[in-house]
Amino acid sequence: MTEIEDEVREAVGKIVDPETGMTFGDMQMITNVKEEEPGVFKVEFVPSSPFCPIAYKLAADIKNAALKVAGVKKARVYCRGHAMEQQINEMTNKDQ
Repeated sequence: MTEIEDEVREAVGKIVDPETGMTFGDMQMITNVKEEEPGVFKVEFVPSSPFCPIAYKLAADIKNAALKVAGVKKARVYCRGHAMEQQINEMTNKDQ
């Protein structure tokens, strides 16, 4: 992992899951952080449940946290293992 990928992983890992009170890092919800091209990052996460009712909110929180890291221009966030992952991913990344 590059230094900026580590910074993005650290930033999104600090987000607290409102259902458990634990951070995404503690829960190991962030499965992949990759700089696909300069300043453009792909972040994948797995929610705590395949039917998590706030998975879209979690994806939006991850995107916002990633965008706050210096050097990040775009963040594409992908939910994995959720019953509605396709819809969540489309809504989260529709502006990109």
